[in-house]
Amino acid sequence: MYLFRSTPGARRVVVLFLALLLLALFLLPAQTRSVLQQVSQPLAWLVSFPLEGFAATRQRVTELWDGYIALQDVRQDNGRLRRELELLRGQNTALREAAASAQRLEGLLAFKTRSNFESVAGHVIARNATNWYRALVLDVGDRDGVKPEMGVVTPAGVVGRVVKTTPHTSIVLMITDPNNAVTGLIQRTRDEGLVEGTARGQSRMKYIPLLSTVREGDAVVTSGLTGGFPRGLAIGVITQINKAEGELFQSAEVVPEVDFAKLDEVLVITSVHALQEEARVAQSQTPAGKGSGR
Repeated sequence: MYLFRSTPGARRVVVLFLALLLLALFLLPAQTRSVLQQVSQPLAWLVSFPLEGFAATRQRVTELWDGYIALQDVRQDNGRLRRELELLRGQNTALREAAASAQRLEGLLAFKTRSNFESVAGHVIARNATNWYRALVLDVGDRDGVKPEMGVVTPAGVVGRVVKTTPHTSIVLMITDPNNAVTGLIQRTRDEGLVEGTARGQSRMKYIPLLSTVREGDAVVTSGLTGGFPRGLAIGVITQINKAEGELFQSAEVVPEVDFAKLDEVLVITSVHALQEEARVAQSQTPAGKGSGR
């Protein structure tokens, strides 16, 4: 922008030239002034043309410079707005996750309220990353009243059983692990069996009586005959019946109700043994129970 500004020396030359021209017009005879006027008009035009060009160029450069400065301000504003947008997006994601977590916890609390057992809520903080066993790590342990052999459930159904605890954590072996087994009951036929995990990450119900009318689509629930789980909690749905010739029992493939890949919060059942003891005591106090006691 400054390259097109006229220098002080150039301005002085132009001013001196114009002063001499005016002096000549006033002092010289009329004819001479007439000639000088005729000569001065194109000369003045020649002098003014580059000056006007310089002025126009300067004005254009000034506008471009002002536009560049304005663009720099716009770029800074865009950067600031982009950072604010990213911050708002992060906050929106966090709020959506908090809302989803609150909704899950609300469902878990409702399930806990209507359940007939005492329990402790826990969050899944780790999952097994190998194929050796299928397990979860919870953020509750001995200090929360969690002990080995306690059952773990969600509103959808059975998750597994606690196998190890520390003061603040516990390890849960899922029902899809081959080393875990739960006594199950076919809800429609009332036939009992043992539900255990398979190497393919599913579950299988064994020891179903040969005369059972079990069929695909039957629901399997906990029988409540072994520790860890009360009666009637959902385990899964039978998808295939296996009835080999010469076998004493049938078996069936069971798809668990719980989606283990999406577990976030669970309930650890802490009072099933107490409930079973209360049921046993209540049964012993009935006339039939007193008679059998005698």
